[in-house]
Amino acid sequence: MSDEACEIILQPIGRRIELPAGVTILDAARQAGVELVALCGGEGVCGACRVRLMQGPLSPHTLTETDNLSDEDLAHGYRLACQAQVLGPVRLDIPPESLTTPQRLQLEGQDASLELAPVVTPLEVEVPQPSLDDLRSDLTRLTEAVAGLTPGALTFSRCVLADLSVKLRAHNWRVRLAIRQNEVVAVLPPHSPLYGLAVDVGSTKLAAYLVNLETGHTAAKLGAMNPQIAYGEDVISRITYANEHASGGSTLQARLVETLNQLAADLCAQSNIEIDQIVEAVVVGNTAMHHLFTGLPVRQLGVAPYVPAVSEAMQFPAREVGLKFAAGACVYLPPNIAGYVGADHVAMLLGASLIETPQTVIALDIGTNTEISLFHQGRHWSCSCASGPAFEGAHIQFGMRAAPGAIERVRIDDSEVQVYTIGEQPAVGLCGSGILDVVAELLRARLLDARGVLKGSHPRLRPNGSKTEFVLVRGEQSGVDRDVKVNRSDINEIQLAKGAIRAGIETLLAVAGIDDQVIDRFVVAGAFGTYLDLESAIRIGLFPDLPRDRFQQVGNAAGSGARRLLVSSRERQVADEIVKQVEYIELAGHLAFTSVYMNALAFPSA
Repeated sequence: MSDEACEIILQPIGRRIELPAGVTILDAARQAGVELVALCGGEGVCGACRVRLMQGPLSPHTLTETDNLSDEDLAHGYRLACQAQVLGPVRLDIPPESLTTPQRLQLEGQDASLELAPVVTPLEVEVPQPSLDDLRSDLTRLTEAVAGLTPGALTFSRCVLADLSVKLRAHNWRVRLAIRQNEVVAVLPPHSPLYGLAVDVGSTKLAAYLVNLETGHTAAKLGAMNPQIAYGEDVISRITYANEHASGGSTLQARLVETLNQLAADLCAQSNIEIDQIVEAVVVGNTAMHHLFTGLPVRQLGVAPYVPAVSEAMQFPAREVGLKFAAGACVYLPPNIAGYVGADHVAMLLGASLIETPQTVIALDIGTNTEISLFHQGRHWSCSCASGPAFEGAHIQFGMRAAPGAIERVRIDDSEVQVYTIGEQPAVGLCGSGILDVVAELLRARLLDARGVLKGSHPRLRPNGSKTEFVLVRGEQSGVDRDVKVNRSDINEIQLAKGAIRAGIETLLAVAGIDDQVIDRFVVAGAFGTYLDLESAIRIGLFPDLPRDRFQQVGNAAGSGARRLLVSSRERQVADEIVKQVEYIELAGHLAFTSVYMNALAFPSA
């Protein structure tokens, strides 16, 4: 084994580790605290530890791999983790079935009562059977059977007509039609409930909801990691991938659609329904995710002035992008506000019931790109800030996403350090809420100054070459057999992220001519916003110091908004109005932003 250290990046977990070249992927994952399925103990017999090479050199395929993996798998970069050795810096994608434990995904949001106005409605029909005396076509006898039951003549797409004759006969000439604006999108067995799929496509995670369109009830919900992570952790790197590879955009689209189809199939299996009962879908995401999903160009999103190809609401047949729902099912996407304030932010505002609020409200969804809105005296301003993936564990030496073994809470008391991990497993790294807590606790214990420099005296504070580091969990107690720690570089990453978010908030307040004490409600949405500790967020200066009862953590409000858009055509009209009324502030062009950002980088004095 070589002594040369290689960086090994394990996605979508977000773990990084440096190990000598020659180590197997399975051993590297174990040392990084990422548990892969290895039913045979790493002997190469079970073929369960499949991973996908995205970048970098690995050893040649072994005979075991060529026996266990198909030619298609090998062509797409799949390897067996127990067989493949790392020969240099690599980036790997681990499919969900190769992980022993799933990551924590935020699906819950606030659901307000809503009067249903679905776009797709059902119609029960009994069609006269053909005979030697009645040779009308199947389409003719169906359209004549429904004459007078709908406000206009029905239309049928070719893909719906392709199954019409089979379905009429299979169900003894009694069927249920799913009708969308006088177009028949599905021909179903009698009394089949109509369902819709609402999806929040985050840069990191996906949240999917199967909704009964006739009752508004959410029948099932599932989450998954966004498979595009394997091609880049943030939207900028994915835009770059799409631009620099001839089929980059279509590759990113195909991977996402593949995962959405699997989520839909799993949801239907949970609910004991057929996939063709999904007759409508709503997809929300930031502008880059929106464009990559729909196949729109993204090059212009990566250069100033960051203009979207399309900001208006979109709808098109689901099958155009490869979604395998009802034959004529459509996908609706609400409008985007700007290049980096997307349809997911519109959905979040709907889901959090913030439209036409009489209060002064700040609402934000923290992610690699944080989108912020301010409502004040009938006006609505919005901006986005490049907060980066630090709060999701990226660029932190022991950072990781929320999975078993991730430290999510920290308390420093005198010489003691208490950590709480997801699943109460031995610590293997820190997720976003844990990183936030560490910095807040170091500030509270006066072990960190306003510049982000570790200082003072503590049994866990120690020099390491030119760096000072703080040990959270000693190696003998961790799940990776080495100390889990943070250093100044890690803390600086948090400074950059919190500085960008706080500067965005302060800029919007300055545009409105108010200070933070005027804020009536401070709404925090999204997965990170759900699990963060408010006291820690305030202590590091991420949020203004307001009375705690003004803060509201609303979970996945974008997912809630997507469900509202799925069951109500009126909500779609409201979404259009939001985009017409919002005043978008481009921070890069705001004269005072740079100085506000520089001030926001410092931590509050103890």
